[in-house]
Amino acid sequence: MRAEQTPLKDCFIIHDTIFKDERGYFFESFNRSKFLAQTGLDVNFVQDNQSKSEFGVLRGLHFQKDEFAQAKLVRVLQGKVLDVAVDIRKNSPTYGQSFSLELSDTSATQLFIPRGFAHGFIVLSETATFFYKCDNYYNKESEGGIAYNDQDLAINWIVESNEIILSEKDKLHPTLKQTEASL
Repeated sequence: MRAEQTPLKDCFIIHDTIFKDERGYFFESFNRSKFLAQTGLDVNFVQDNQSKSEFGVLRGLHFQKDEFAQAKLVRVLQGKVLDVAVDIRKNSPTYGQSFSLELSDTSATQLFIPRGFAHGFIVLSETATFFYKCDNYYNKESEGGIAYNDQDLAINWIVESNEIILSEKDKLHPTLKQTEASL
C-alpha cells in the first residue's frame, strides 16, 4: 500500500499492491497500521456500504454533518466510475475545491475522503459495483447534499448531461454557497 496526497488536504489516493499468479490475485484492501504510517491519519472504520448502478447513474454529492461526519475509503469492485470529493470544511485551505479520479476494478487504487467532504460518483461503464468503508454510522437527520452541477464547483462529470440519471433527492440539492450557512 502506498498513499499519495491529492491537491485536497487530507484526501489521499491509495495505491494497492496486487499479487498475481496463475490462480488470480490477492491484495490487502485495508490495513490500519499501514494506513496510519502512510497518511498520518488514525481511522477506525465501523460500517461498509455497497451499491450497484448502471451507466450514467450519479450518486451525490452527499455528506454527513457535525458529529455524524464520515470519512470514507472508496473503491470499485466491478466496472468504472468517476469519483469526486469536495472539501466543505470552512476552515480548510482547500475549501470549495474538488478532486476527481477514475476508479475501476482494474485500477488498483482507492480514494480516502476525510470527514468534512462531500462525495459523489458517476458510473462510466455499463454497470459498476461500488464499495466503501465509513468511520462513522449513517444518520439520516445529519445528511446533506450539494448540487452535482454547481457552477462554482465546475465538476466535469464526463457523461453528457442528458445521460445523467439522478435520484429525486439528488435533483433537489442546493449549491455549496446555498449550503454554507448549515455547514
